[in-house]
Amino acid sequence: MKEYGSNVQKLADHIVKMEDKAKRNLYAHILIELMRQIHPNMRDNQDYTNKLWDDLYIISGFQLDVDSPFPPPSKEALGKKPLKVGYNQQNLTYRHYGRNIDLLLEKAIQTENKEDKLAFVSYIFRLMRSFFNTWNKDNPEDNVLLVQLEQLSKGQLKEEIDYIRQNGPVEAAPKDRNNNQERNRGNHQGAGFKVQTGHNPERQGGNNQGNGNPNRNRPNNKFSGRNNNTNNNNNNNRNNRKKPGV
Repeated sequence: MKEYGSNVQKLADHIVKMEDKAKRNLYAHILIELMRQIHPNMRDNQDYTNKLWDDLYIISGFQLDVDSPFPPPSKEALGKKPLKVGYNQQNLTYRHYGRNIDLLLEKAIQTENKEDKLAFVSYIFRLMRSFFNTWNKDNPEDNVLLVQLEQLSKGQLKEEIDYIRQNGPVEAAPKDRNNNQERNRGNHQGAGFKVQTGHNPERQGGNNQGNGNPNRNRPNNKFSGRNNNTNNNNNNNRNNRKKPGV
């Protein structure tokens, strides 16, 4: 195998000629680690350790007799040609839309809810526009896409197509519309929870009044204490002025 180089080939031939099996096992494991260092990117594969042992058996010509953690590969599978993959023979009316559009149309036809069905057809309509722009330079008109959509659906989505032709496609896809409904339902439930357990400032105010807080009637004016002292001094002066006349 050229990817490992001639030195690995010489080491494998030397290990095969060893008579001591314990020593042969030790050197085989050391050679596997050397092969692992030569190709560090091989670790990305799932069974890279098994592949290293298979490569070592192939390099040695299937003559290596060691206690490996994996069984040796068969000689028949070494030169076996892979099976041919059958070519896709599906007849597509418009190849630039692909087979997925046909699958989506089949699912849209089977949808029973009218709102979900309209949202589904609107999503397919926008998807067809994006595919058309990918493979063609011209920007198609809505009527052209709707005629092709009606042809692909074989007239089974005529009601939804007529609605899109008159009013345009709906904004939300079926998945987005269902998520919005669940979100709105959760918001309503959360609002009811807040009404039951929310903060009530009036109730808290009543509790403060019942607690008899001495500072609740105290004025906030910082000059209030000064004004009270001034009024008391003026009253005392008036009283002192009346004493000599008595």
